[in-house]
Amino acid sequence: MNRIKSRKRVLGAVFVLLSLPLLLALFEAVDFHVRNRNNGSILSSGERREYLLYVPKTYDATRPTSLVISLHGGAIWPAFQKDLSGWNRLAERHAFIAVYPAGLRIHSTGPRGWRVARPGPNIMKDVRFIADLIDALEQTYNIDPTRIYANGLSNGGGMAFVLSCTLSDHIAAVGMVAAAQMLPWDWCKDSRPVPMISFHGTVDALVPYEGGHTLVAPESVSFPDVLEWTANWARRNRCRSKPIDSTAEAVAPEVTRRDYTDCADDASVVLFTIHGGGHTWPGGEPLPEWFLGPTSQGVDATGEMWKFFQKHPLPRSPRPH
Repeated sequence: MNRIKSRKRVLGAVFVLLSLPLLLALFEAVDFHVRNRNNGSILSSGERREYLLYVPKTYDATRPTSLVISLHGGAIWPAFQKDLSGWNRLAERHAFIAVYPAGLRIHSTGPRGWRVARPGPNIMKDVRFIADLIDALEQTYNIDPTRIYANGLSNGGGMAFVLSCTLSDHIAAVGMVAAAQMLPWDWCKDSRPVPMISFHGTVDALVPYEGGHTLVAPESVSFPDVLEWTANWARRNRCRSKPIDSTAEAVAPEVTRRDYTDCADDASVVLFTIHGGGHTWPGGEPLPEWFLGPTSQGVDATGEMWKFFQKHPLPRSPRPH
């Protein structure tokens, strides 16, 4: 009898040990879902679109509040963008609202992203979603219509460019990190000068600093040279043609800042070049270096964007509701 009981105990222990990895994996899966789920949705262009919203404890409903829209890169999701960029910490400190919209799956089972690789109706559906999201948030919160800003990483940076061309009556200024720009400049028909601040690493293998083809772009698309593309934005904003390069305002020797000044409507253009930086968010959470390259801590992209945004409200009277 004792032998039978002992055998049952052993079998029970073996069962627990064999089950433990499965239970841990299940716990991790549930925890991942809870930490990464979105908390809002709206119907836009006949599609259910999701977003992750952060309203700080410091929000005061009696005061007009800035809104920061942060767009995730391709194959990632809103909570990842939230954690990577750290916008929530600044939102709490400075009492603005942050929202992280979710792109749609490029294919039915594929990764999420913004449909900005080629001109077409899908781009305008994504634009309509952002416009509808702004309208929905304005109905619930006291959003300052002159202080709505968009920023994004990689594919999300490409979407920020699209918004500057299509919603410049809503978006006061934009910020970009390792922006995946695939559209030609002549696609952008909006003439309003939109202030822009961007960050790009010189060893970015996915969106090369000097431009060209990579595995993340269609064969028919070539990424532009970052310096040339920034100069084109400066021409769009009618800035003085000769930029000012400096390291004085950067906090590390590997970071160079280029400023285009004397722009129409004070719509300045700023480029931070991260020498030796990869396809990553400077000052943010490090990403796998073997694939995306080094993450510089020499400059805080989120903090620099916020300082830039504060200087550039929409230069006109508020939009009527």
